[in-house]
Amino acid sequence: MSWFDNYKKKKCSLEEAVSVVKSKDRVYVSGNAASPSTLMGALALRKEELQDVEITHVLLFGDDPLSKPGMEGHFRHNSLFVGPADRKAINEGKADYIPVFLYEIPSLFHLGLLPIDVALMHLSPPDEHGFMSYGVECLASKAAAETAKIVVAQVNDKMPRTLGDSFIHTSRVTKIVEISEDLLELEPIPFTEVEEKIGSYVASLVEDGSTLQLGIGGIPNAALKAMFGKKDLGIHTEMVSDSIIEAIDEGVITGAKKTLHNSKVIATFYLGSKRLYESINNNPTFETHPTDYTNHPYIIGQNYRMVAINSAIEVDLTGQVCSDSIGTKIYSGFGGQVDFIRGAAQSEGGKPIIALPSTAKGGKLSKIVPTLQVGAGVVTTRADVHYVVTEYGIAYLHGKNLRQRAKALIAIAHPDFRQTLEQNAKERKLL
Repeated sequence: MSWFDNYKKKKCSLEEAVSVVKSKDRVYVSGNAASPSTLMGALALRKEELQDVEITHVLLFGDDPLSKPGMEGHFRHNSLFVGPADRKAINEGKADYIPVFLYEIPSLFHLGLLPIDVALMHLSPPDEHGFMSYGVECLASKAAAETAKIVVAQVNDKMPRTLGDSFIHTSRVTKIVEISEDLLELEPIPFTEVEEKIGSYVASLVEDGSTLQLGIGGIPNAALKAMFGKKDLGIHTEMVSDSIIEAIDEGVITGAKKTLHNSKVIATFYLGSKRLYESINNNPTFETHPTDYTNHPYIIGQNYRMVAINSAIEVDLTGQVCSDSIGTKIYSGFGGQVDFIRGAAQSEGGKPIIALPSTAKGGKLSKIVPTLQVGAGVVTTRADVHYVVTEYGIAYLHGKNLRQRAKALIAIAHPDFRQTLEQNAKERKLL
C-alpha cells in the first residue's frame, strides 16, 4: 500500500479520532501555536466517558477546554512548563507541575519515565514522500510521538512545513483529522522605556559575529532592536519571534560567523504573527530541532560567542535567580534558562545574561531583593550567574565573592530601594 493510500485510510471524523483515549491514559498534547485545539475540544466533549486522564504538555497557548470547571476527575494536567492555561489549576492543587530542564524533557519519554499512551499532534500536510512536519513546534512533540502507543494528528493546511529534524511519517500516525484553521498568533507588543534601556545595556555586551538566544517579550525585542548596526549575528535559540524575522530582513542576522550550523537559524518553536509563519514555511534558513538538541548545553556551547538573554522574577543579593515562581506560587517553569546560561558559559567568548526591570508592581517592589521570597524556587544558581542587567546598568558576578556581588547588585537596583538593600546586606554580614 502506498503512503498516500495509507494516509487516506487513516482519515476519520473528530469523534473517531479522540475515541482512542481511554480512562487513566497519559495523553501528550503539542503546545504553543501548535496546540491541537480542535482535538482537545473534541476530547473535552467525552468527559463523562472518561476518568483520570492525564494531560501532559509543555506550554499550552490559547483556550484550554480540558482545564475548565467541571473537568475535575475526568482530566488532570501534568505540566512540564506552566502557562496561563494551567497556572490557576496548579496553584489550586487541581493540576500538577514537573520541574525539569527543557533539554531533558524528550528523555523522559525515551527512557520510559513518562510513558505516553496517546499523543495529540498538530501537523503540516504530508510532502511527496509522506512526511508531515511538526511545523511551529517540535520541542518535545517529536519524542512524544516517537514513543506513544497511539498518535492522533490534526493535519492543518495552514501549518508551515519547517525543515530540520522535525518530521513524522504518515505510517507512524494512527488517526488523522484534516482541518484548515489559522494558527494562533502573538502580535508583538511595543517595548517600554525601561525595557529599551535594559535592551541597550544588553546590546552593549554583544559583539559582532555573536550567536544569540532570545526569549519572548519586551526586553529581548528591545535588545535585538538595539543591536541593529551590528554585523553577522546568528541565532541558536528555543523560540523565534517576529523580531528575528525583522533583524534578518535588515541584514543584522546573517549567521555568517556561526561555528555551528553556519548561516542557519536553529530553533525548536516559533510564536508570533502570520507573517512569521509564512516566513518559515519551507525555508531552509530555519532548522527546527527537538530540545534535546537545541537546548543541550554541550551543543549550545559549540557556538562561538554564544549570548544567552533570559529574565527573572527576582534576584537576591548573592545572585540566586528565581524565574519560575512567586514565592510558593508556581508561575512558569525551568524552561531553557539554565540550558542556555550554562551553554553560553561553555562557549568561547560566550556571555550568559539575566536581564530584568529593577522593579515590579508599578515601582512598589524591588526585583533585586535581600533574600528570595519564602518558597521561591532557585532556577539559576548563584554559581551559574555571570551578568545581571537592569535599566540602571550591568552587574558582573562571575568569580566575585558575596560582598562584591551584593555591592554590584545594589548598584543596579532602583535608587528607591538601595538604602534598604544596603541595610539588609549589612545585617546579613554581606557588607
